[in-house]
Amino acid sequence: MRLNWSDLFKLAGDFLAEDVGRGDITTEAVVLPGVRARGRFVAKQDLVVAGLEVADAVFAVLDSSVEIEAFVTDGDRVSAGEVFARVEGPAEVLLAAERTALNLLQHLSGIATLTRAFVEAVAGTRAQIVDTRKTLPGLRMLQKYAVVVGGGRNHRFGLDDGILIKDNHIALAGGVRTAVERARKYAGHMHKIEVEVSNMDDLREALEARADIILLDNMSPEMVREAVRLIREQAPDVLVEASGGITLENVRAYAEAGVDLISIGALTHSAPAADISMKLTTL
Repeated sequence: MRLNWSDLFKLAGDFLAEDVGRGDITTEAVVLPGVRARGRFVAKQDLVVAGLEVADAVFAVLDSSVEIEAFVTDGDRVSAGEVFARVEGPAEVLLAAERTALNLLQHLSGIATLTRAFVEAVAGTRAQIVDTRKTLPGLRMLQKYAVVVGGGRNHRFGLDDGILIKDNHIALAGGVRTAVERARKYAGHMHKIEVEVSNMDDLREALEARADIILLDNMSPEMVREAVRLIREQAPDVLVEASGGITLENVRAYAEAGVDLISIGALTHSAPAADISMKLTTL
């Protein structure tokens, strides 16, 4: 996944407008005009870097001559204490953009770091780690980018991106079979139909209705294993996804149950920010 620079630049401008407002009055009061400075980005913990281009865009919005010099690329692992990038430019620009750039770099690196941990936990199985739509409004593009940087894959980007029949759709439609059959009539030939089930009865209905992808929601690893066995027997081409209550402690058990995809909302809604600092010195 690549970031679109024009979209990124616009986002960065909006973020800065929120923080800088009418101007950085502290810097205007304390730092003399014309001072140039260098900032060093320092990892305060072991982490997977994500968001260097995002931070670069934040500085570039205020001064196009300011660029980040990175010693790593997004997706690289760095150790605590490591200086992984630096930036040079007018001191007032670096100070005005510092918090916005750092917040984004910390948040995205946190997502990439957590994603990498899940990916490594299922290594050697057929399961792939994917994200969800549980993202912050306005940040979806960046958060899903960080998941890819961490080694995961993206699920839907939005409601217009695919048919996923969930529990509330089923309740309003009157059942799994009815919901899938209606979706089958509505969908174009390019669309696959995924349906969420939470018990074996609903699973059998989904199989009978010929769903293309089945999401096993909030099932134990033992239930998932039994569900996968049934799916492979009756519809070996169906993709199987597991979701709900999956943690680093139990994700391996779900992967070994034989699913193709494991979707984890925590990758984007609960990843702790990585501990990164930016230290400035005058040139």
